[in-house]
Amino acid sequence: MDGVNVVLDGKKKETDVAKDILGINDYDLSKLIGKPRLNIERKISFDDRSLSELSIGLIRGLDTYEGIYSPLDSPTRSSAADDSFEPHPIVADAWEALRRSLVYFRGQPVGTIAAYDHASEEVLNYDQVFVRDFVPSALAFLMNGEPDIVKNFLLKTLQLQGWEKKIDRFKLGEGAMPASFKVLHHPVRKTDTIVADFGESAIGRVAPVDSGFWWIILLRAYTKSTGDLSLAETAECQKGMRLILTLCLSEGFDTFPTLLCADGCSMIDRRMGIYGYPIEIQALFFMALRCALVMMKQDEEGQEFIERIEKRLHALSYHMRSYFWIDFQQLNDIYRYKTEEYSHTAVNKFNVIPDSIPEWVFDFMPTRGGYFVGNVSPARMDFRWFALGNCVAILSSLASHEQACAIMDLIEGRWEELVGEMPMKICYPAIENHEWRIVTGCDPKNTRWSYHNGGSWPVLLWMVTAASIKTGRPQIARRAIDIAESRLGKDGWPEYYDGKLGRYIGKQARKNQTWSIAGYLVAKMMLEDPSNLGMISLEQDKQMKHVFKRCSSWTC
Repeated sequence: MDGVNVVLDGKKKETDVAKDILGINDYDLSKLIGKPRLNIERKISFDDRSLSELSIGLIRGLDTYEGIYSPLDSPTRSSAADDSFEPHPIVADAWEALRRSLVYFRGQPVGTIAAYDHASEEVLNYDQVFVRDFVPSALAFLMNGEPDIVKNFLLKTLQLQGWEKKIDRFKLGEGAMPASFKVLHHPVRKTDTIVADFGESAIGRVAPVDSGFWWIILLRAYTKSTGDLSLAETAECQKGMRLILTLCLSEGFDTFPTLLCADGCSMIDRRMGIYGYPIEIQALFFMALRCALVMMKQDEEGQEFIERIEKRLHALSYHMRSYFWIDFQQLNDIYRYKTEEYSHTAVNKFNVIPDSIPEWVFDFMPTRGGYFVGNVSPARMDFRWFALGNCVAILSSLASHEQACAIMDLIEGRWEELVGEMPMKICYPAIENHEWRIVTGCDPKNTRWSYHNGGSWPVLLWMVTAASIKTGRPQIARRAIDIAESRLGKDGWPEYYDGKLGRYIGKQARKNQTWSIAGYLVAKMMLEDPSNLGMISLEQDKQMKHVFKRCSSWTC
């Protein structure tokens, strides 16, 4: 991988977050270092039911929080329920592979490359540090007590946010975060430079809407994990959050609180018919708003944003829970909808035509369970299941307690379809034949049951594990991890798997895919020490609760 200074020895270096990381001289870093760490209460995102079922004593204060399990250290750790198990043989291999992927800028680790695949003939952009791809790596390092690389990453991407961003002759919004960046190492001149991609090099030239949301979520995870409030409270981080939120909270012609997006603006970065109001973006948007709300300083500028965030959260929560949610009863109601309704008393508010309901959903929908559909817009409802959006809905508490339990009911009830032989399907079902030609534009990579079109992605393991623990169902996580462990290391940590059951390594899947590796490690560490969930999960906001009248399958 030309141009990337990747350290292979896996040794942890002393990190000095100073001008070398930011790469500029006039940047005021005095606020980022030297501040005392504050002992804050570590609130774990579990409800009473989850705690009783897991039978674990969660540590409430940072004073008594004596480290997190590391496979490189002693085997002493906390354990979920009565299950005490030794580290799987591939855990050490996974850590070694993760450390091989580290990228250094001026001697300091600033991220991990997307894939460390020597066998591939074309590097393409897999030698870059992607914002969304780095999230599971960051969580793994935080859970392992190594926060420096996460801090460096947050600072470096914050600096990149300030760059002028243009595609052709059009200037992007000031708050846009990069999709990725690449470190260029010049051995002769002994200098490092960075090249960032804000979408101008991406397939389809689409800016990443999710990057800014993941940055805010990761900043909150860093703060929760370390107890160090000083980074989030700096003027630079406060400004970075405000710039991201300005892009999302600006007034326009929208009649919905959801965000209107183009195809390819998120993890599904190719044309897959998710344009409009995709569940992944709405769930990440909701979570980023909630994270920003607790980190935003209550000064004059911050207070204005806090008020705007609170209003948007209430509207977004109501909209998503009311119109994106589907279960057996709601499906039956849509099936019986009248159309062409006019006035405020309309029941079919989006004029969804019952004949547009795909046949597969009638067999897929269990009597017990439910999920957030992929997209809702005028006369259009995308009934596909999308794993990331539904898992983030649980972690952010966009899903009510009852809805979160129903999502897990669906995963258990449709295990073969959604998990199969490799957790888990990025979306279900695959689109094929004429629909595939129209929706994807005959995309040769997104053929049926492959890649984004019904492929199985191991990185999603950490999300389903987190959702399982939060809803008090660690057995789901344990079952999924057992399946992944039986193949991932042996198969060389592929990016994705193909087939209805996820049985085959993806036809174009890269080996040693970093977020497949990190996703597995995060899932393992969360299951072994569920208190790790606190850095990536949010409690239910009681002010957002409102009454739903749905089917009886909503009991957990």
